[in-house]
Amino acid sequence: MSPPLSSNDIRQAYLDFFRENDHAVIPGAPLIPENDPTVLFTTAGMHPLVPYLLGETHPAGNRLVDVQRCLRTQDIDEVGDASHLTCFEMMGNWSLGDYFKEGAIQMSFEFLTEVLEIPKDMLSISCFAGDADAPKDEEAAELWKSVGIPQERIAFLPKSENWWGPAGQTGPCGPDTEMFYWVGKGEPHDNPGVNEQDWMEIWNDVFMQYNKNEHGKFTPLTQQNVDTGMGLERTAAVMQKVKNVYEIDVLKPIVGHILRLHDDVEEQVSGTVKEETLRHARIMTDHLRAAVFIIGDGVRPGNVDQGYILRRLIRRAIRSARALGIEHSGMLTPAIAETVVQQYGDYYGHLREHEKEIRDVLSHEELQFGRALNEGLKQFQRAVEKAGDTLDGETAFHLYDTYGFPIEMTQELAAENHMKVDRTGFEKAFEAHQDLSRKGAEQKFSGGLADHSAETTKLHTATHLLNAALRKILGDHVYQKGSNITTERLRFDFSHDEKMTPEQVQQVEDLVNKAIREDLPVSYHLTTVEKAKEENAIGVFDERYGSEVKVYVIGNESITFSKEICGGPHVARTGMLGSFEIKKEESSSAGVRRIKAVVEGGPEEIEVAQQKSC
Repeated sequence: MSPPLSSNDIRQAYLDFFRENDHAVIPGAPLIPENDPTVLFTTAGMHPLVPYLLGETHPAGNRLVDVQRCLRTQDIDEVGDASHLTCFEMMGNWSLGDYFKEGAIQMSFEFLTEVLEIPKDMLSISCFAGDADAPKDEEAAELWKSVGIPQERIAFLPKSENWWGPAGQTGPCGPDTEMFYWVGKGEPHDNPGVNEQDWMEIWNDVFMQYNKNEHGKFTPLTQQNVDTGMGLERTAAVMQKVKNVYEIDVLKPIVGHILRLHDDVEEQVSGTVKEETLRHARIMTDHLRAAVFIIGDGVRPGNVDQGYILRRLIRRAIRSARALGIEHSGMLTPAIAETVVQQYGDYYGHLREHEKEIRDVLSHEELQFGRALNEGLKQFQRAVEKAGDTLDGETAFHLYDTYGFPIEMTQELAAENHMKVDRTGFEKAFEAHQDLSRKGAEQKFSGGLADHSAETTKLHTATHLLNAALRKILGDHVYQKGSNITTERLRFDFSHDEKMTPEQVQQVEDLVNKAIREDLPVSYHLTTVEKAKEENAIGVFDERYGSEVKVYVIGNESITFSKEICGGPHVARTGMLGSFEIKKEESSSAGVRRIKAVVEGGPEEIEVAQQKSC
């Protein structure tokens, strides 16, 4: 019997299969979205491809395949069980107006049964049940039956289960069909609509065939796309016949490293690891793997946005280490990071390249959190002296929110002092905090993933003008380090070691407005990475780029104001921006400054930059 496929084998087999089916292999994007800054992280393989799903021409063609590193934190409190992850790899293939349901289903079935050699009896399918917006997807079901899936293995489920999008309030959307693998006991039977707990989803084909407008009406799209997602970790668990994702070949060594550090005598004698021990080891594995990837993509711990999420992940991992009695004095997280890089560095070469930097960042944060924990213990003792036999919920939440004390740790400390903790009061304070955070996030990112409105398109173009102006005023050492755009403002992070003077800020603002007043044309052309370098286009030349790239040029025959690699979208002429104003210049992190700016005026309806042949 041949050995089970490794995660690396599965990843490569997926890319090879779709390459053989005329798909261009494109590199995965960084975890920090470049051309869709309305979200903090890349949460799905389709995020970097939104402009192309909306109709822009992709440099590599209309059949694409990739493996995308992703991060989702909505289920962070569930991490520690057998299946939840914050960081994961999503394999995806894409049709941009090329094949549709028949091609997608045929290739999905072929990859599952012929490449992965999964018996079709172990598979079941779900399709969209239909509603007032769109009909029942009988077409997809018939296509599944045509390749050998029997009727009883096909479930028709509602929009909540088998429909994707739109990502914002409006935009492309459509039914999907999901593929499931049998994980129940005995012989496979029925389908996810009957015995859902026995079937695990491993692949999802989305058929983008409708557009939802601002009135909630669904109309057929001119360009119909296919967007698929297949989780590598879940697929590896299936192929390697393990009970949960933490036992697959790339995660098991990380869990094992942590368990060896735990070194519990009782568990060694019994030969059985307690479930609570496993939970904390899995939390550490997931969170530190995520932290390694986030740091590798240029983020540093901080108090807002991506930096805050990174800090939260690292500190949650250290709290689990504390629960396991593992020493955490600056050397723990770097050691785990080394194991993560060993498992992933061959495919994700940038992790090996930046390994020392990743380890240094983790060590610094671990030490800093250790000091916060010590200060928190002092605050706890002060609270104990003032309390009676119960520590109030507000104080328990303050220890959690400010010093990173999990409620379980506060309860343990309270018990040592013959006290109880008002858990109900803590939960109330925690829920109030979550509500505020959720409302803030909804407001901040209300534009949605596919928000390529006139406002965000103007602001996106303005970041190119700003980047060019900063380089002209401050020097060629300036490079973009991050950005975030809402419908109201842009935020732009750039490399620079010192605070800008008021004169420099004014000079940059004036230069951008001059370019706007000149109403310069904006266009793009397709070229190779090497030729983009030769023509001095600005970009971070690493593995994120494919063989062809888009270079956006702002200027005319007599003046080129900006030339930058980007995916779009942009306005057709700078005069459409109205006017530009810098609202704030501040520090973002060591060696990185941040500008917040707005554009005002200009037409409500805009033209989008078009391709220009070179």
